[in-house]
Amino acid sequence: MNLTRFAAPLLCVSILAACSEEPVYKIPVIPQPAAYKESTTIWQPAQPADKLPRGDWWKDYKDPLLDSLVVKLDAANADLAVAVAHFDEATAYAAQARTGLFPTVSAGAYSTRNAQSNNRALRSPNQPNVYGDNALGLMANYEVDLWGQVRDQIESGKAGAQAAAADVESIHLSLRAELVNDYIALRTLDAQLKLLSDEVNYYAKALQLTQLRFQGAVASALDVSQAKVQLETAQAKLSDITASRALYEHATATLVGESASAFSIAPAETDIQLPTIPVGLPATLLQRRPDISAAERRLAAANADVGVAKTAFFPTVNLAAAGGYESAYQAGLLSAPNLFWSIGPNALLTIFDAGRRQYVVDQASAAFRVAGAQYRSTVLHAFQDVEDNLSLLNNLSTESVSLAQAVTDTKHTLDIAMNRYREGIASYLEVVTASALAQQVQLDELDLRRRRLQASVNLIRALGGGWDSVQLSSK
Repeated sequence: MNLTRFAAPLLCVSILAACSEEPVYKIPVIPQPAAYKESTTIWQPAQPADKLPRGDWWKDYKDPLLDSLVVKLDAANADLAVAVAHFDEATAYAAQARTGLFPTVSAGAYSTRNAQSNNRALRSPNQPNVYGDNALGLMANYEVDLWGQVRDQIESGKAGAQAAAADVESIHLSLRAELVNDYIALRTLDAQLKLLSDEVNYYAKALQLTQLRFQGAVASALDVSQAKVQLETAQAKLSDITASRALYEHATATLVGESASAFSIAPAETDIQLPTIPVGLPATLLQRRPDISAAERRLAAANADVGVAKTAFFPTVNLAAAGGYESAYQAGLLSAPNLFWSIGPNALLTIFDAGRRQYVVDQASAAFRVAGAQYRSTVLHAFQDVEDNLSLLNNLSTESVSLAQAVTDTKHTLDIAMNRYREGIASYLEVVTASALAQQVQLDELDLRRRRLQASVNLIRALGGGWDSVQLSSK
């Protein structure tokens, strides 16, 4: 076979194979502040070497039970399993795209018995009316990637798989943050239950004292009535908080992949620690947030899809080869006289399609603009999340100082009111008023601690939880 006549076409094919219709990819430039506006001396920016604990940020809250719940979530959460399945789907699509770099080889065989028409055009009188046709062979087909269609599909698939991987991390981070927030709320309710239980006991003794004073004609029936109302109100609040605690317990069960009917967390007084959070610089947020990385990778995939759509304007070139054996008789099929083969290129170019290809390009271009806008929106919301939670932490920290002093003052006021009542120089209404204020301030202080802890969780989530986009390079 003279191979020199194939040299020029092969050289042209190798040159054209370097072409690609994918537009030059540029990540949208979004102005980034030099520092967070709400960052104060309370929340110092991290030094360049500082990083959040990768994957273990919840351990800074120093609660062993919380650690065990996170382990259960990682192993059994249904929403996380859905995200992992989507990632597997995306990686399979990326692998499917890579198969376009290789030829398709198939094997075929048939054995037929045929009868031809006596009146078939150009029929020879020497041809039999009934004949057999038997064949066995291999066929190979390879579409030459002249315009970069396959490479752009591979790039799109890879970017899509990386976006799915970032989605898994984003959902993982959100679920863990939700679990920690629910656990903090549940433990706050435990503290409030303890407070109200103590107050119910206190109010029961106060009612007993008031009844004794009434029997001794020292207190009025109004004092007894007010003492009963005070006790019943505290008991009602106790029931309301118990109901709220049950809802958080049920939500936690679902997060860790267990039935709410068979799951329980024993009430306990715990001192959950408020962690120190290295905030870092705003520029690092683009690498720390998995949802930003997912949005950027989807933008890259959309850009590659534009290149795929543009290749439809160019001809497709296939290299095809076939070979095997064919005979009218099954006996001796695999013999040299029955051997056949064919090899050669073929090309196909669409001449008219009423604008369909252009509309496909327009659609891909619009999808790219959508992905670009979604990326910008994700980044801007990320900066907002950080600023929101920094603001909350700063202002709630200031509020906690004032509220702690208010707790001390209201307790002192209640002691004075109770002493005045015992001495008979004040009515029980004064005790009720002071007691209600003291109770509310103490409940507010517990709730404020919950809000501070949850704001710290949300800040860690807003910062990406220690995740880094460098991890996508291995996807």
